[in-house]
Amino acid sequence: MTTSAVTSFYPVLCTEHLNESVAFYSTLFGFETTYSSDWYVSLRRPEPPYYELALVAAGHETVPEAFRRPARGLLLNFEVPDVDAEYTRLVTEAGLKPELPLRSESFGQRHFIVAAPDGVLIDVITPIAPTADYAAAYQDGSGPAV
Repeated sequence: MTTSAVTSFYPVLCTEHLNESVAFYSTLFGFETTYSSDWYVSLRRPEPPYYELALVAAGHETVPEAFRRPARGLLLNFEVPDVDAEYTRLVTEAGLKPELPLRSESFGQRHFIVAAPDGVLIDVITPIAPTADYAAAYQDGSGPAV
């Protein structure tokens, strides 16, 4: 079996809060709008590697009828150089509610979780050295790059 060439990959989140979600990702995470209609918005980070994210109105006809509901049980990971600074910026200064408080995990992350207006969870992460038990779980045994 051969694989096809993939020229792009990005999540499209079904939301019932399109405008609020666009403002959230733009204001707090630096995404810029590359396409906008009343039911679909495409976003992209302005600097390389140009991460992309799109939002679609959950009830729009282009979404198969059986799936016309907002995203649930979804985490988006945003890896950053300094998670403590991001916690200060997003929670202390911007007033977002931490759904999971800032903490260090033995599996190799220091992180916290907030929720976007559409209910998608945003996990803000800085890799840290894992404990020996977790380091062995990484395929090459090295753990995350820190």
